[in-house]
Amino acid sequence: MAKPRILVVDDEVNARTGLKSLLEEEGFEVEEAADGEEGLKRLSSFAPAVVLTDVRMPNMDGLTLLRKAREAGSDAVFVVMTAFGSVEMAVDAMRAGAENYLLKPLDLKAVLVVIEKALEKRDLTRDTAALRARVRDRFSFPNIIGESAELQAVFEVVKQAAPTKATVLILGESGTGKELVAQALHEESPRKDKPFIKVNCAALSESLLESELFGHEKGSFTGAVGRREGRFELADGGTLFLDEVGEISASLQIKLLRVLQTREFERVGGTQTVKVDVRLVAATNRDLAAEVKAGRFREDLYYRLNVVAVTLPSLRQRKSDIPALVSHFIHKFAGAYGKDVKGLAPGTLNALLGHSWPGNVRELENAIERGVVLCKTNELGADDLPPSIRGPRPKDVPAGSLIPGATLAEIEREAILRTLEMVSGSTTRAAELLGISVRKIQYRLKEYGTGAGAPAADSDDELTPEPH
Repeated sequence: MAKPRILVVDDEVNARTGLKSLLEEEGFEVEEAADGEEGLKRLSSFAPAVVLTDVRMPNMDGLTLLRKAREAGSDAVFVVMTAFGSVEMAVDAMRAGAENYLLKPLDLKAVLVVIEKALEKRDLTRDTAALRARVRDRFSFPNIIGESAELQAVFEVVKQAAPTKATVLILGESGTGKELVAQALHEESPRKDKPFIKVNCAALSESLLESELFGHEKGSFTGAVGRREGRFELADGGTLFLDEVGEISASLQIKLLRVLQTREFERVGGTQTVKVDVRLVAATNRDLAAEVKAGRFREDLYYRLNVVAVTLPSLRQRKSDIPALVSHFIHKFAGAYGKDVKGLAPGTLNALLGHSWPGNVRELENAIERGVVLCKTNELGADDLPPSIRGPRPKDVPAGSLIPGATLAEIEREAILRTLEMVSGSTTRAAELLGISVRKIQYRLKEYGTGAGAPAADSDDELTPEPH
């Protein structure tokens, strides 16, 4: 395979041609330019993967070249070259988007190391973007991140149920993403251009919730100064999402049952019957079947709601999705807070996988947000996580310190976790680099998340075979 193209931009002829010759001897395809203006022209015709540019040049300096290249849409990786006395300018270039800088006179080994790291980072960025695009194109479910078998089963139900009018009941612990699934059901349905209305049934008293759902007439109660449409009317033609539906009172359960049966109701204090066309999606973290047996929830309403049931797995059940979720949240909050956090420091993924996550994805999101805010480098470390999550440092294999005598299981664990950190949590990319299957990695991540330590290795359980 041919090595990537490199453009060398330097006004010093000897330095430019000498570097070009050395890089060509290493197998790179190289072109040169005498200043920023010529370099900008070469960018479009040569399309290099890496640009090595001097900072101080006549006509157009390296910083201006970098800025104009980005304005033109070039995704080439920039590495600036500078004399010792111009380091501050090189730092300015990095702030403007350069990947790294090299001090003159150049050391070829240092040049090659910087180029390889720059290319590796570019490839990983592209792979991560491609992975996000594949997930988005395949499922079209915004903000639902994961490739685990447990989440795939949820996606399949959503894809089948979304185009229909069937009432859907979403079950799962708090923080598992029930509202996101409800939104996906709406977005994948023929009602996607109509309203998506949300009501948290646990946040309102019985009287307020009744008015919120069904509306009220003027004078129906103190403070009712005019007619008000309820959420059912506002959602007409679209989708109404009732979160925490297991919290509603017995009297409201009766009224909700009637709406599901007849698609009509009266406003509070009114006599006029209102007809609506609403697709209902409900969610709860309660065991509604148990609530029915205990007499706290109507059985007939339960069956009306439970036409199609979607049970969301807890984060404990899909720990193989943690690397991808972490990558997503780091990208989200780094942008929101203007931080240059790119990924995880060695050992951090161990701490994340070892936590039980009682708050599920919501807890993970909050932990990563906190970490990004407190992070002082471009890698989020275990010390940036809440104390309840980071816990003691893993005792089995200190990060980066494997020595002769480590077991095969310890080496395998370190290889998988460090590779996942390097590829921003992409199990697909990690599997390609390690030469194993995605299923193998997901299987191992589940084992590592149990807190029982790495699995024992034997002749039937090497790094390459599939788990059984």
